[in-house]
Amino acid sequence: MSVVHVVSVSGGKDSLATLLIAIARCGLANVIAIFCDTGNEHQETYSYLDYLELALGLKIVRLKADFREEVLAKRAFIAADVRNARVYATRPVFEADGKTPVLKRDGRGNIVLNKKGKPLQKTVKVGGGRRIRWTNKAKRRALAVMLPTGNPFLDLCMWKGRFPSRKAQFCTEELKRNMAVSYQLQLLEAGHRVISWQGVRRDESPNRANAKKWERVGRGLWIARPLVEATAADVFALAQSHGIRPNPLYLQDMGRVGCMPCINCSKAELRAIAARFPEHPVRIAEWERIVGQCSKLGYSTFMADAHPAKDRRVVFADLNIQARVEWSKTSRGGRQFNLLDEEENEGGGCSSSYGLCEQLEATVEAEVT
Repeated sequence: MSVVHVVSVSGGKDSLATLLIAIARCGLANVIAIFCDTGNEHQETYSYLDYLELALGLKIVRLKADFREEVLAKRAFIAADVRNARVYATRPVFEADGKTPVLKRDGRGNIVLNKKGKPLQKTVKVGGGRRIRWTNKAKRRALAVMLPTGNPFLDLCMWKGRFPSRKAQFCTEELKRNMAVSYQLQLLEAGHRVISWQGVRRDESPNRANAKKWERVGRGLWIARPLVEATAADVFALAQSHGIRPNPLYLQDMGRVGCMPCINCSKAELRAIAARFPEHPVRIAEWERIVGQCSKLGYSTFMADAHPAKDRRVVFADLNIQARVEWSKTSRGGRQFNLLDEEENEGGGCSSSYGLCEQLEATVEAEVT
């Protein structure tokens, strides 16, 4: 039974460093590099993967999720939806003093408890409620656009009827993790033992602070995280020591090179994307239109955020991608345009938050000589 080393490559600095370590320790012939294409990538990332294949002498397996069946099933469900049930807004019930809660009881008069064993407060319905089925108008709107496009990110959002968010970040699970796991399971079923190499650093976020360097997750499957103790400077230095250039996006104000843009991108990064790559916000605006039509509400924003308004039209007007781009150009508080940032973005040259410009010049010079 052979051991296969699978490295998830994103085109970013950490996955590159992990790939270099895996090759050095295990040999090129024993390493399989995979790339999970979200469909929301910058062209520079695709070109960079081609560069890595030539520079390292390996073939990167490109994986792409397919939601054709899910989109068509959702389309059929909407077309046939005739449900008559309603959902209602509710309000809590209090005793005559207006302070003492009235407890909820079942049909036998027993107090109803929640999962933690605490009594529930009685509530009553407010208003006439709304039907949970799709209205005829919403059906026509959704069915006009709900057809598979072949783009994983867009098809996923059409199927869900919304974009991912910080609290419901299903894009990572559906577009990356599930694809990588499925590929590795195929190797296990073929009789191989699999070591999954992941470019995770503990200093990236609090969620990764306790990441293990080595972990067994199942029979024949292990996870290796050789970078858990490394810093961003360490991984860039490792690539430089091997004569490998960084992804060009790191030299153009980008702190990350995954989705372009990511739903969680910072204000500064969104501003840089709009200035350097204006075609991407334009594409996202079109996706907002399509996904909005696939939503029962009729509106959906790429970058979701808390908003006090209840009218979805008001929310969409304030949070659509073009409005967020304009917001990204303002100073803290979103009230005044930051002229200094505008001047900095007009240059269009090398601008790296990691200080890579001099490193790139040294790498290029070494390649020439």
